[in-house]
Amino acid sequence: MLEIVMIFKTGNTTCLWKRDFVLLIFTVVMVILLYSMVTEETTTARSPVPKLQEKTDIYPVTISEESITPIKNTKHLLVSAFIDRRVNGFDIRIIGIFKRDSIQPLHCSFYCGGVFNQTTPAQILPHSDNFGYPYTATDVLCPLPKNCDASHVTLLTKPSENMSEHTFIPVRNKNEKTRFNFTVCVSNLFGDYNNVLQFAQTLEMYKLLGVDRVVIYNTSCGPDLERLLQRYSQEGFVEMVPWPIDKFLKLTRGWRFTVNGGDLQYYGQLVTLNECMYRSMERSRYVLLNDIDEIIMPYKHDDLVSLMNTLEPQHPNVGEFLIENHIFPYKHFEPSGRFHLPQWEKVPGINILEHIYREDPDRSVYHPHKMIVRPKLIEQTSVHEVLRKFGERYKVPLDVCRIIHVRVALRGHLKLEELNEDKRLWDFQEKLIPNVDKALKRAELIPEQNKL
Repeated sequence: MLEIVMIFKTGNTTCLWKRDFVLLIFTVVMVILLYSMVTEETTTARSPVPKLQEKTDIYPVTISEESITPIKNTKHLLVSAFIDRRVNGFDIRIIGIFKRDSIQPLHCSFYCGGVFNQTTPAQILPHSDNFGYPYTATDVLCPLPKNCDASHVTLLTKPSENMSEHTFIPVRNKNEKTRFNFTVCVSNLFGDYNNVLQFAQTLEMYKLLGVDRVVIYNTSCGPDLERLLQRYSQEGFVEMVPWPIDKFLKLTRGWRFTVNGGDLQYYGQLVTLNECMYRSMERSRYVLLNDIDEIIMPYKHDDLVSLMNTLEPQHPNVGEFLIENHIFPYKHFEPSGRFHLPQWEKVPGINILEHIYREDPDRSVYHPHKMIVRPKLIEQTSVHEVLRKFGERYKVPLDVCRIIHVRVALRGHLKLEELNEDKRLWDFQEKLIPNVDKALKRAELIPEQNKL
């Protein structure tokens, strides 16, 4: 019996020893795990916060995705900002819309490499052409602080303002390379404009002339034209810039304040022309500044490329090539009707191939021009001439290039026999007509089964 009890106690002691050993191992493992977790948390807490998190947590900033952005504590609007070091002492040019009677000192504030930098004083340059309207296109020049690679910028009324309460806009043209020869800038679409056929013909004509990109500022347009523009945007030929200027200002379709009233001339035409020029400055060799119903047409060259390859070597210092406007009244039709095509009958708009009679300008009064510019030589532009430039001006002879402008007659008293017959557009009809048909079919504005 004693022997049995001894064996039992010995076995019990062995079991207890094994249990204690297991508990000891478990405790050691838990201590090591807890120590590791605490150490990791401590290390994480002491590690630097990544820059992206630093920007969000320490320097919260609102970045505008819009084409028009109000400037806080002012009556002014920001449109866009670009790298521009052509004026000594300045690095960034902001395109804006300023109320002329409320211009005050402003300060440029930058977002540089993930942190805010100090402010610099702004130089404000209202454009001289304002046509008497309360608001005007305005440039703001900003010097950059040292060691600042600015990605965004805004304007402050006081340098000590809390910058996190302001909205910043991106700085464009950074590291942009030339990839286009010609860009056309179409200043504004608004109202229910739905001149689809002339629009398609003009865009396809510009393709044949060597244009690479057409930039259009769109406030509103008709449904058919909207559909057509969407197709051109999808293929990359048209760049649509939303232009909701009617949400900010009282607008007018006219250009004289004394006659039309409102806040800003012609839906901000001067603002969009300048914005487009700077948008295209680094990426496009030339910029055409004209309306969508105007075609800058070479008369001695097959396209714009060969035209400018001739003109630029002859005039290497010229930045502004003036092209005279010529009206083709749409009340007069070519009599044979050869281009009154059945597939276009239900497409809204004017058929420019049917209008071949050209007015001679009245040389006794001012007659407007439009322009081909080398954007790097231009600082500010108006509608019919450049306001500030670094290069010279050259008026292109009429027999070399002129504008084909199919519209209502300017000199309505002239009789048909007093007009000039001009069939220059017909030189392109073999390619133009099928290309227009394809564009209209892509937009589902004419049915596929229609063939020439």
